Amino acid sequence: MSDTVAPSVLFVCVHNAGRSQMAAAFLTHLAGARVQVRSAGSAPADTVNPAVVEAMAEVGIDIAAEVPKVLTVEAVQASDVVITMGCGDTCPVFPGKRYLDWQLPDPAGQGVEAVRPIRDEIEQRIRDLADEIAPVS
Repeated sequence: MSDTVAPSVLFVCVHNAGRSQMAAAFLTHLAGARVQVRSAGSAPADTVNPAVVEAMAEVGIDIAAEVPKVLTVEAVQASDVVITMGCGDTCPVFPGKRYLDWQLPDPAGQGVEAVRPIRDEIEQRIRDLADEIAPVS
């Protein structure tokens, strides 16, 4: 049993209804308990984008019960890695955190056909991230 704390990752986009939800779901799915996963939005939507829910269901990941969450300073402070996806200057920056900014198209208002390539790009980035921060021992 390891006594090291799992690294924590926070995914942030404006509405927490698409990209950050997909990223959090993929990392939870791939890394499980090896990583603590959070997602949030600087201006959260009321619901997760239905096309995003459908696209994730196609790859066997159910995010239908997820709810967009508001970005808090505490969530950033509690995270080792903060990955932003198009929230620009609205994401707070704290010293000692690792920040990555993933330039990805916004799936808002798009159908599932447009969401699939975004989903696939996020999955690949998450696989690379999981291998780096939480390798399977």
